[in-house]
Amino acid sequence: MLTLHQITKNFGSLQVLKGIDLHIAPSEIVSIVGPSGAGKTTLLQIMGTLDAPTSGTVYINGTDTTTLSPRQLSNFRNRNLGFIFQFHQLLPEFSALENIMIPGLISMESKGGPHKNARQLKDRAMELLKNLQLADRANHKPNELSGGEKQRIAVARALINNPAVILADEPSGSLDTQNRTELHQLFFDLRQQYGHTFVIVTHDETLSHQADRTIHLIDGQIQSV
Repeated sequence: MLTLHQITKNFGSLQVLKGIDLHIAPSEIVSIVGPSGAGKTTLLQIMGTLDAPTSGTVYINGTDTTTLSPRQLSNFRNRNLGFIFQFHQLLPEFSALENIMIPGLISMESKGGPHKNARQLKDRAMELLKNLQLADRANHKPNELSGGEKQRIAVARALINNPAVILADEPSGSLDTQNRTELHQLFFDLRQQYGHTFVIVTHDETLSHQADRTIHLIDGQIQSV
């Protein structure tokens, strides 16, 4: 599903990642832990093609993403990857339903045609809202939602294009204990229902212990798995 081979990342004279080799199988839930400055977010950004490695290769579903042009990479990212951030990053002027649909609309635009499948996309977004028990919040703007609801909307947005891999950077870091527990359980429920692969950077020990595997990153190197 996702394979990194000899990934390095330099920022000037500072080497942040030092030869990372990692394979993540389909439907795995993998957590990445380590102290601040270990390179966790940098590694996640390279996995998500949001940043390029200084050297090494990133394979996603058999595609070497380091060989793609910027336009090809943008289209590939939108079709194959979903992102969940610590703060929901919902657009305040759009409803919950519209926020969820945005990556799907971008995907349609990239194919160069009218939104012929807009109805299917809306139905898919409503299906996700129902599965997340948020159907009654479809037309609410982000400022009308609780913190936990906003983050679940962000999860639905990450799922809308049925991506191969979902990458999450401290997704529960801004939530209280109850919403954090519910969000973590949601990842496992979604894996069971849809078969998604999750890679999650986290400081939450409970989540890291629940994951199928935990990658310990220290000083830009994998110390243990």
